[in-house]
Amino acid sequence: MNLDAGTQLREAIKRASSVLFTGPRDPDGDSLGACLALASAAAGFSDAVLHVAGEVNYRYDWMPGAATLKSDDGLDDAYDLVVVMDGDRTRLTQKVTRLFEGAQTTALVDHHRSSSSDGYDVVLLDPDSPSTCEMVAQILDQWGVGLDADMATHLYTGIIFDTGGFKHENTGAATHALAARLLDLGVRPAPVHAKVLHERTQGGLRLLGEVLGGAKFFAGGQVVVAAITEEAIRRLEVASGDTEGVVDALLNTAGVEVAVLVKESGASACRLSLRSKSRVNVAEIARSLHEGGGGHIRAAGCRVPEPLSALMARLPAVLEAAV
Repeated sequence: MNLDAGTQLREAIKRASSVLFTGPRDPDGDSLGACLALASAAAGFSDAVLHVAGEVNYRYDWMPGAATLKSDDGLDDAYDLVVVMDGDRTRLTQKVTRLFEGAQTTALVDHHRSSSSDGYDVVLLDPDSPSTCEMVAQILDQWGVGLDADMATHLYTGIIFDTGGFKHENTGAATHALAARLLDLGVRPAPVHAKVLHERTQGGLRLLGEVLGGAKFFAGGQVVVAAITEEAIRRLEVASGDTEGVVDALLNTAGVEVAVLVKESGASACRLSLRSKSRVNVAEIARSLHEGGGGHIRAAGCRVPEPLSALMARLPAVLEAAV
């Protein structure tokens, strides 16, 4: 990671009178943890108005500082500095995109290999980092910021989300060492793991059963695809956050190399979550399905402007070719 850029980011925060920290729409544990931790650290040396954009579901509403998050309607009309974290500017909400475009200074803190450094004044981009939260921990160490229990919880949440509870291949010795340090600062791992990785509502449990029961296998069992319709979301009273982890359940099937979860998003669009075990670059598949797709080699996503039925008809051939 570029330490000079870390210094530039700190100076940009100190100069600004208002700062917005933001992740992509539908933020996950890594984006939320990174934004909240960096905003908390900035409060120690900056007099600026500091806002964190985002709305949380039940998986994250317990996080320290979650109540201070700003929905799009609650954001100010302009910010001197906008810091995009854990996903580049193509994934922002429309309101935050306008704020980004109107900011005097923009910054990126991210670890997605598919992210571009173009269009930012300050860039901290480290595709080799397991999570954006691990990057933030390094940044705060560079700044000499002492972590408290709340900040440690923010960072731990992001680390376990993006490493799947330390089971993904992006987990290294440095990740475990940082986790141990965060536990020493007061993080309670059991409830964090339960909330972030495992818990779901009753509706979410029923949805999981339907999705797994309707899964279809291709390429001799190397590919599994399942879909979530808007009708099922309404009928089962599924809560926001209940679809997290479903694609991982599909992947954890003997013989499967690639798993794809397709979620209907209106009459003419779908959101896809893609995972692979060991040899297929699903970020490339995501980009082949839509130019805005991308992510990591083993975990990626995209939004495709296509009805569910049409997408499901052509998707198996794309995936079979990939494996």
